[in-house]
Amino acid sequence: MEDRKYKKGLIEALLFLSSEPLKIATLSKSTNVEKTEVRELLDELILDYEEKEGGFLLKEIAGGYQFSSSPVYSEILSVIFKDKKRETLSRGTLDTLAIVAYKQPITLLELDEIRGVSSRGMVASLISKKLVKAVGQKEVPGRPTLYGTTNEFLIHFGLSRLSDLPTPIEVKEMKFEEIPDSFTIEEDSPIENNQLEEEAVLPEFNEEEVT
Repeated sequence: MEDRKYKKGLIEALLFLSSEPLKIATLSKSTNVEKTEVRELLDELILDYEEKEGGFLLKEIAGGYQFSSSPVYSEILSVIFKDKKRETLSRGTLDTLAIVAYKQPITLLELDEIRGVSSRGMVASLISKKLVKAVGQKEVPGRPTLYGTTNEFLIHFGLSRLSDLPTPIEVKEMKFEEIPDSFTIEEDSPIENNQLEEEAVLPEFNEEEVT
């Protein structure tokens, strides 16, 4: 019993000190504990923090596990840390990200057809923020690059996997205030967006670079 308690505490400490989600395989290798037991201990820790109703919760995010602050305190925490530099996404960029998330893998031309405007600048911005990446080439003449979301996308939005995305109907019912605090929403500026679309250059990819 004491040995199990030690293992559980060790896993808890590793998760607390990690700045990114840790997968079961990583925790197993680091602690020399079998994967099945690691999963059992993680389930116990999740319940422990839920029952405690404290400031932290243990969540499964992006295929791993990570501590996060309880949503109960999100409003006051956002006020306390309001001076912290935050990433910003314009409404157009957020719209592009949503399309990529639900339609991936998708080409730039397909994005443009859905949005009705050029998405080149938006995709370049999302790539720079590591929310979108090239995932391959479409097997059609010209072999255009296919784009999809990244692991960082899952982490930013607190998702364990893409299947955790809300349904399109749920998205339509969402308010912008419900978007995670890691992003702020800016009104699009037509002049700035036109300049961005003209100036933004998407990186060139070859087969070795695409993963």
